[in-house]
Amino acid sequence: MNAVAKYFGGRQLVVATMHGKEEVIGPVLEQQLGVIVVQAEALNTDVFGTFSGEIERKDDPLATARLKCRKVHELSGGMLVVASEGSFGPHPVIGFIPADDEILVLTDFENNIEIKVRELSTETNFAGKRCDDYRSLSAFAKEVGFPQHALILRDAKDSHRHIVKGITNYADLEQAHREIYAQYGSVFAETDMRAMHNPTRMKVIEKAAYKLAEKAKQICPVCSTPGYDVQDVVSGLPCEWCGLPTNGTLSYIYHCMHCSHSEEKKHPNGKLKEDPMFCNNCNP
Repeated sequence: MNAVAKYFGGRQLVVATMHGKEEVIGPVLEQQLGVIVVQAEALNTDVFGTFSGEIERKDDPLATARLKCRKVHELSGGMLVVASEGSFGPHPVIGFIPADDEILVLTDFENNIEIKVRELSTETNFAGKRCDDYRSLSAFAKEVGFPQHALILRDAKDSHRHIVKGITNYADLEQAHREIYAQYGSVFAETDMRAMHNPTRMKVIEKAAYKLAEKAKQICPVCSTPGYDVQDVVSGLPCEWCGLPTNGTLSYIYHCMHCSHSEEKKHPNGKLKEDPMFCNNCNP
């Protein structure tokens, strides 16, 4: 039995969700780690914030995912818990392109370790548009993959006066549009980003689950604890021409959360020298 199977094999893992994420997280972690995945009971993750804005998320995504894990542990006594938290908006680097930023956290309360990953993807239908007439609403719905992807209608952007969520068919869409427009004279449509209503987001969460499994398979060489990962990146890769340090990656510092063992692994990208074009001395 290898170290991963010995650590995870047969242990129950609770997925901290009320939005169906266990459908994509569960099979991946069961197959990759040998855990037995179960869904959380009596868990209301909306208390940590809603995408539609009725409840504001008070903490950053990582802290929120940790809170979900802690809540499941308190409710069920589950010792192995995984939670995810997503954010949507402009890509942090590209800017003008919408992005899905998913955080996935696995917490082992029995052994006091945490394994976390981030999956940043431009594969998202995240969008919103004012659609006062039904024709423009129909066009918007088609653009964002409705009815496979659900919609939310409200009287105005960021308004909480009248919200209809989880719309998944044209009859309900037309009725909600008619009712909201008759009462307020305007309608704002947006994609429903809750996981069970957004197959595109589910695929990103699944990618994050595979990434989490791969990180969990990284075993500490001293104590065999999973999650042996890069804690720090050391720059200073020497320039191929002048030999001076550059901003290129020289090494990774790996650290074990359980026994605190650390080691430096040089040239993680397989490069011994940096291209002079990235050298501040040769190409200032």
